[in-house]
Amino acid sequence: MSMTRNRTVYLILALVVILLAAGLRLHRLGTQSLWNDEGASAAMTLRAPAAIVANSAADIHPPGYYLLLAGWSALTGRSEFALRALSALAGVLSVALVIALGRRLLDRPAGLIAGAILAAHTFAIYYAQEARMYALLGLLATAGMWALAVILTPAQRRDVRRDVQLNVPTARRFWPFFALALINAAGLYTQYAYPLSMIAQGIVFLAVWIPHRDRGLLARYVAANGLALLLFAPWMGTALRQVTGWPNTGTGTDPGALLNVVGLGLTARAGIAWPVLFGGLILLAGGLWAARTRAVRLLPAVWLAVTAGGFLLLGLAPDDLKQLTPAASAAALILGMGAAALWREGCLTYRLLAVAGSLLIGLALIGGLPPLYADPAFARSDYRAMAARVLAETRPGDAVILNGPGQGEVWSYYTGEAGPPVYPLPRALGGDDSATQAEMAAILGDHRRIFVLFWGEAERDPNRVVETTLDGGAFEVDSAWYGDVRFVVYAAPGKPATAPDRTLGLRFGEHITLVGYALDRTAYVPGDALTLTLFWATDSPLDVRYKVFVHLYADPAAPPPAQHDSEPGGGLYPTIDWTPGQTVIDRHGLPIPADLPPGTYTLAVGLYDDADPTARLSGPQGDRAEIARVVVAPAGAEPPAS
Repeated sequence: MSMTRNRTVYLILALVVILLAAGLRLHRLGTQSLWNDEGASAAMTLRAPAAIVANSAADIHPPGYYLLLAGWSALTGRSEFALRALSALAGVLSVALVIALGRRLLDRPAGLIAGAILAAHTFAIYYAQEARMYALLGLLATAGMWALAVILTPAQRRDVRRDVQLNVPTARRFWPFFALALINAAGLYTQYAYPLSMIAQGIVFLAVWIPHRDRGLLARYVAANGLALLLFAPWMGTALRQVTGWPNTGTGTDPGALLNVVGLGLTARAGIAWPVLFGGLILLAGGLWAARTRAVRLLPAVWLAVTAGGFLLLGLAPDDLKQLTPAASAAALILGMGAAALWREGCLTYRLLAVAGSLLIGLALIGGLPPLYADPAFARSDYRAMAARVLAETRPGDAVILNGPGQGEVWSYYTGEAGPPVYPLPRALGGDDSATQAEMAAILGDHRRIFVLFWGEAERDPNRVVETTLDGGAFEVDSAWYGDVRFVVYAAPGKPATAPDRTLGLRFGEHITLVGYALDRTAYVPGDALTLTLFWATDSPLDVRYKVFVHLYADPAAPPPAQHDSEPGGGLYPTIDWTPGQTVIDRHGLPIPADLPPGTYTLAVGLYDDADPTARLSGPQGDRAEIARVVVAPAGAEPPAS
């Protein structure tokens, strides 16, 4: 009766942990916009299986996840929630498998604690809320370790040969190997980081097998992996080409930051407090102590070491941490087994250490949950908002330039066939700067206003051809960040000025001179963009970065109703790079607010220290120079002649 009651309590607690994992992964699942890579996943769901395979062959990911997502979306739809729900399900199943794996390796409390840690782990939650393959990678890696544990745990209790002598049914002896083969094959078709988990499997298998040296066990294990590789053979050539030929634009990841994220979650602080570090070390020591009697209990530690160590040896960048979702399961198992192993010792001191370590880690994980859902630093790029803005503001003569790789798919997810023409530049993988310049010249000639989404330029447009061409032939009107995407609006009024229409010779500070300016016209209607070209010079090298501000106002004592601030040349020509005696052309676009009352306004310019906006440069004209008067006509009226 007692055993039945204990089992019931265990099942109830396991269900509570699984429901907690589900709640945290489903919470606000569809609130955020799809970001760039999720758009690629959404686009795949519209393709036939053969097209998915063909497109995957040109990418850096195998087709397994995309094929599964296409089938999933056929049943659930293509909303943000539906597309991400597959990853959420994979995340919940990972928690369930960690509970089962912890129980098999040590005991029920170990599984429950490990499952609770993974349930609240913000790194695991984040990628379980993304329509990408990383949560599925974590699930399959955990499932593979569970199948391996099923294979190896009998060998820890008795010699494998005795299982044969006891006439264990064939299905019982062979099904875990067959399951391992299928799981490993699915993992290889899901993500190219999966082989790290297979290497960890091999190390653990050898550690357990060597004392027994059972040839039958070895033969079955080799056959299982051989079957997995055989199933993956049709894709092997493509995989080798992709992995060896894809450029690595990263600079490597700091090992401390890696372990911090994997151990305590995505929102963990860069500098972990000593109490939290102490709690982690306590449980780590307990986990290693548990392995002293059974080599199979080294599985989580080996798994974590191989996946994290392989990541570091490959020199992958922080953006690639998502490939370490299996390591989050391994870390949770180490901590859970450590707490349970210390408690099992029965000594009061050990039990106090187990409670203290668990509380410290638990509080750190719980404290990381609110930022995951509320802190903008962990929000995805808001393509939904950018698309809505363009669709709301678009008018004849507009265009959109997508300056990052693969943005077209997420853009079309939110705009469909509506909106202005879209130009993904540079084309293909970039590299042909002359072709990009030619297409940019045509765009500037055909369109009066251009919306640009700058993201990932280092990979696709390393020479910044798109931005420099726009700076030379258009005027930046507005700039805003939507996550890590810089959304910029340019006005392209025609041929830009290359010399001042009016010479000024105004001095700012000791060295900078406003040589003059050119203004497209002096009369506007609300919704227009005023385009102003400033011509600067310095008589000495500058060691301070200054920003230029352009103000439009009727009352000099009131805040300007329209303004534009940026470093010269849209940030491409900072003052510290100016050459004495050389004229710097600095273009500014100033949006005329749609609700600006009609009247006559003053246009003024000045400079301030980029590090201290209150530190303006002054001259005889004060800290801003009034350079022109402009007229704003009533909304809907024809602007007066300039």
